[in-house]
Amino acid sequence: MNSRLYSLPSFFLLLILLTTSSCEDNSDPVLPSPTIDNVEIGSGNNHIGVIGRDFHLNADIVAGSKIDVVQVKIEQLAEETYSSDWDFELTWNQFKGVKNANVHQHFDIPQDAVEGKYNFFIIVIDENGTILEEKAEIELIHPSNLAVDPLLYIWMITTDQGDFHYINEDLQNPTNVDFSKGEILNSDVSISNVKGDGKIYLLLIRKDQDHLPESVDAIDFSKVIVYDYFTHENEEDVVSFGNVIYDGEGGFLRPAPEFEIGAVLDNNVPASDLTSGDNSWKSGGYYFGVVYTNSTFNISLHHYFELNVSGF
Repeated sequence: MNSRLYSLPSFFLLLILLTTSSCEDNSDPVLPSPTIDNVEIGSGNNHIGVIGRDFHLNADIVAGSKIDVVQVKIEQLAEETYSSDWDFELTWNQFKGVKNANVHQHFDIPQDAVEGKYNFFIIVIDENGTILEEKAEIELIHPSNLAVDPLLYIWMITTDQGDFHYINEDLQNPTNVDFSKGEILNSDVSISNVKGDGKIYLLLIRKDQDHLPESVDAIDFSKVIVYDYFTHENEEDVVSFGNVIYDGEGGFLRPAPEFEIGAVLDNNVPASDLTSGDNSWKSGGYYFGVVYTNSTFNISLHHYFELNVSGF
């Protein structure tokens, strides 16, 4: 028989190790927590909310187990001074039970919101009890205090087949719009209340691309057909800007470009893109959209309407 003798200190050390190992084996397992990625807060991720207007939020969430609820909270900063107390909370239950979710939401900043800088929280509560809290800072601004306030106030769409469609500042979209292969498209759009530097794109996008960019930087050119692109630069005063420039004598310094439905190349600048691959022409549902970004003041505008394309 082999025997092992332990001195008293060695015996107590072994006892401690065995006890620690036993406690670790009996501890609760660490539960996986949600993760968040591709967060965009505000138009073009500018972290600005305009009081009384639409606010953009995008985030890709992966649950540890499954999502229970997703919340946003807007809370005043302790170090800031405000004209009155105000906070905001919104909860979405439609993602419950989902493992992966793209949370692309638009909601209005309430009319009674108070101007200032705020903490903005995205909170994900997992069904397994874990909680993820993502914090950022945003600024809420009254529309009258914006440095620029771009607004789409006229958009005309015509074709060589006699079609005419019109959108004004009320943004009421035309219905039953149909373009056919070989039809020639012309479109004239104007945006008011801009200065500094800005870019505008007019885009045709197949619905099955599931791609509706809300700022110039968000455009995936492999998924869109560019009808037109134009810029303004170094505008010191607030002006109206459009893709058509009149000469004041009944003519044009820059007319609306003509574009054939089914063209092999689009009108992108500086080099046209092939309308092939993911953005190839197909019969079916499309969006026609205006996307404008003012890079000087980091504010964007977008608007889309639905149409049908046939003949492919």
